Amino acid sequence: MFLNCHSFHSLRYGTLSIEELVEQAAVLGLKELVLTDINTISGIYEFKKKCEEKNIKPIAGIEVRRGNELLYITIAKEFQGVGEVNRVLTSYNCDGIDLPAQPDFPNCFVIYPLSNIPAQLHENEYIGIREEELNSLFRKEYQALIAKMVILQPVTFTTKKEFNLHRILRAIDNNMLLSKLPKSEICSKSEYLRSEQSLLEAYQHYPQIIANTKNILSVCQFEFAFTTRRNKRHYKGSKEHDINKLTALAYAGLERRYGKDHAIAKQRVEKELQVIDELNFSGYFLITWDIIRYSNSMGFMHVGRGSGANSIVAYCLGITDICPLELDLYFERFLNLNRKSPPDFDIDWSWQERDMILKYIFDRYGKNHVAFCGTNVEFKYRSIIREMGKVFGLPKEELDELTKNPEKVFKDQVVQKVQEYGKLLEKFPNQRSMHACGIIISEEPLTNFTVLEMPPKGFPIVQWDMHVAEDIGFDKFDILSQRGLGTINDTVKLLEEKRGIKVNIRDTTLSKDEALCNEFLSRGKTIGCFYIESPAMRGLLRRLKCDNYKVLVAASSIIRPGVAQSGMMREYIFRHNNPDQFEYFHPIFEEQLGDTYGIMVYQEDVIKIALHYGGVSAADGDILRRAMSGKGRSRKALQKVKDDFFESCRQQGHPEELSTEIYRQIESFAGYSFCKAHSASYAVESYQSLYLKLYYPLEFMVSVINNMGGFYRTEVYIHEARMSGAKILNPCVNRSEQQTTIYGDEVYLGFMHLEKVEAKLGRLIPEERIRNGEYRSLEDFIKRIPIGIETLQILIFIGAFRFSGVPKNELLLKSRVLLGDFKPGRRAETLFEEPVKHFKFPELKRNIFEDAFDEIEILSFPVSCTPFDLLQTKYRGTVMAKDLIQHHKKEVKMLAYLISRKHVPTKRGIMYFGTWVDNNGDYFDTAHFPDCLERYPFQGGGCYLLLGTVEVDFHFPTITITKMAKMPFIPDPRYSHDEEKKYEAQERMREDVSMTFRAPYPQEHEIGLPRMKTLKE
Repeated sequence: MFLNCHSFHSLRYGTLSIEELVEQAAVLGLKELVLTDINTISGIYEFKKKCEEKNIKPIAGIEVRRGNELLYITIAKEFQGVGEVNRVLTSYNCDGIDLPAQPDFPNCFVIYPLSNIPAQLHENEYIGIREEELNSLFRKEYQALIAKMVILQPVTFTTKKEFNLHRILRAIDNNMLLSKLPKSEICSKSEYLRSEQSLLEAYQHYPQIIANTKNILSVCQFEFAFTTRRNKRHYKGSKEHDINKLTALAYAGLERRYGKDHAIAKQRVEKELQVIDELNFSGYFLITWDIIRYSNSMGFMHVGRGSGANSIVAYCLGITDICPLELDLYFERFLNLNRKSPPDFDIDWSWQERDMILKYIFDRYGKNHVAFCGTNVEFKYRSIIREMGKVFGLPKEELDELTKNPEKVFKDQVVQKVQEYGKLLEKFPNQRSMHACGIIISEEPLTNFTVLEMPPKGFPIVQWDMHVAEDIGFDKFDILSQRGLGTINDTVKLLEEKRGIKVNIRDTTLSKDEALCNEFLSRGKTIGCFYIESPAMRGLLRRLKCDNYKVLVAASSIIRPGVAQSGMMREYIFRHNNPDQFEYFHPIFEEQLGDTYGIMVYQEDVIKIALHYGGVSAADGDILRRAMSGKGRSRKALQKVKDDFFESCRQQGHPEELSTEIYRQIESFAGYSFCKAHSASYAVESYQSLYLKLYYPLEFMVSVINNMGGFYRTEVYIHEARMSGAKILNPCVNRSEQQTTIYGDEVYLGFMHLEKVEAKLGRLIPEERIRNGEYRSLEDFIKRIPIGIETLQILIFIGAFRFSGVPKNELLLKSRVLLGDFKPGRRAETLFEEPVKHFKFPELKRNIFEDAFDEIEILSFPVSCTPFDLLQTKYRGTVMAKDLIQHHKKEVKMLAYLISRKHVPTKRGIMYFGTWVDNNGDYFDTAHFPDCLERYPFQGGGCYLLLGTVEVDFHFPTITITKMAKMPFIPDPRYSHDEEKKYEAQERMREDVSMTFRAPYPQEHEIGLPRMKTLKE
């Protein structure tokens, strides 16, 4: 009898999850239920499964609204009816076509509210009558329509509290105070789930209405095959043509990658092709190859990573650049006959080129068949408090206090209400958004399965997330982007443009295991290089003395929280440095994990130990794999794996203590680990970056700066360029471009670094220079470039007119005389075509450090000198960074400039790890424990005097700080007569702060991990 049920997928309207709705229907003994969320089908697939678990007949529908106006409720007679409504809503969302007043949905029942009855009802159309509207039926105009009426008992909530929650959601949606929310925006108080008997009694005098309702429920079916794969099936039109094409491409690639007579590679290709064909995955491989082919034709660079790199066929097709034979990567991790869920390829492009790849995919495979995965953006605690606070009219100060102290008990009743209802909203979907990278390419039109929406990005999205996509048979293509590839790509282009040097960086033999690269790698000289530039990673490389590809692959994975959380990162470092001072836990660890000293480093290692030591089934191994990939959603399934693991270990006679320790390590991997192929892909890209940094450091650092990406702020990369021999120069209107550029060893900063100079102007200045020659003077520049006085003065202050030889002070006065109240839009009215008048300006002297303070004000760092040059003290420390390794356990005093600090939780409180440069420009690291930070906290960016004890941990020195003080700059000479502003500039100095809120990593003594075999069989 319930033809109109809402779940919380009716965003900011419904208050029930699918599970709660179905559970309550089961308690009431209902045998049929219709889900009709507002303008969405997000929940229908979960709804079907949940209903069938409770022996309830599921029926799918959609309530169609324009804004808050209810037009009609549609109920699908069979699944194809859902598609009819999807297409109309998609046209409304994506093409701006208005919703029809009376739609043509032959495979749906359409139910109109009493307020919106069309002039003529079709056979499949009805009028919904609420209980409170029954008295209206005595009116003459409705008497003749009773035969076309059905029971309309909408469901939006179940309790008074949920009704209040509904009102709050509506207020949030309308961005208004709860007290101002009009009744027209909220549902009726009668929209709750009730017993079917009470509903039938209310309509007992209208048997025709009851019969019509029952007829709809009996006629409608919701048949859906969840096991059917729904991606585009074939690239060449048939399974046979696809496997033939794939085979031809694979063998051509086999010869290109391995030569003509590589028997092992050929055998592996044959084996993989057989499995791919058997699982009907040829089309998936070919579509991926097609995308890569287009990318290559455009000269784009890509990285195929993730478990797809386990496939030699993918390697031969050029989808990945990882040789699975070299690293003993087994194909079954990617694709096997027992794997319940199909895999996907993860492919990265430069952030600058990704949209062109996406456009190709949408154009090539058709807009009706391609869309991004959606994602439900849930209400999170802080956003809930902000939203709720606005609804209840809380002032900003109270909101700030509440956000900072969520668990604090407040006396104010309104604040208590905010907290109470805020907790109910946690995990509610708030809005739909676009998945970061997941693309679906469908065999059938996607509107058969979903309404499409058009977010601001300009690519359509489906209304369900990746988990639902997988459940209903869609395998996504992950089309990702990153700035590291942009840096590599831009460096190669810059080398060819500026120096005529061509580097085939795709030839991984150029960079991988190159001797000088390995030396720099082992010394952690990797700033600017993809994935290996963070302080933690550089420290790890030094601790491992990482000097080859395979160790780098391992390092890329053990840096992940999963391995570190288990304490096995520390253990790996020890065993790598002391290979004769440990024993394997068990012979299986030596047999399966000999390459990594018996340490589980990759996802595959966990599966190997679970299978070979724990004796779990292949299906349980797949559950573990999904948990480690962050895709596992069932705690119950994971608990079963754990129970099976321990039971199997007992049956095999393994000691409980050893099994407990091993499972502790396994558990720590959940959601925080890489598969080996993923680490290998990252390692290859890291080598490519390092190769370019080593042999072409200036072009490489310019590209890093222009890609605006990496662990550090721009200033650090500019410092690195200077350390590599570059002369760093401020923007100049006759030399600079919007991006930073290079001429020989001179690096001119781009206009992009001047926050108040618009990008449009930053591009116009060099364009005009190319067209009509260099600017001859400030006056000439003003004639040719439409610019306002404020922007012009920024350019003057940064030294962009220094070519003229005119002092800044004089240029500033000239600019005011020439422009005054001039507006860029009034250039045509000026008399600039007349000869420029020459004025005699007084000679104004400048302090040598004024430029530096101008730079700090505009860029937040000095260019014409170092921060050390601006200090009041001439002291530079007793020890320099390059000598720290010789001072183990000794106290040192250093003067250093703060680069970055990382917030790290510990059981004793918050600590920080700092990264600094000394006066020589060399980097070093510090540790700041909570008790020290309490007395000597960080005080923002700048130079500090540091006192601490050096600890050398496996070749890597860190200073444990005991005292710290920020050192003052000289007074700003620009404000010599203004006491307040003399020291303001120092406050503009920046630092990079990275925040982590994970559980503290355990210390070695807390784990008590046995190195020698004390846990005996």
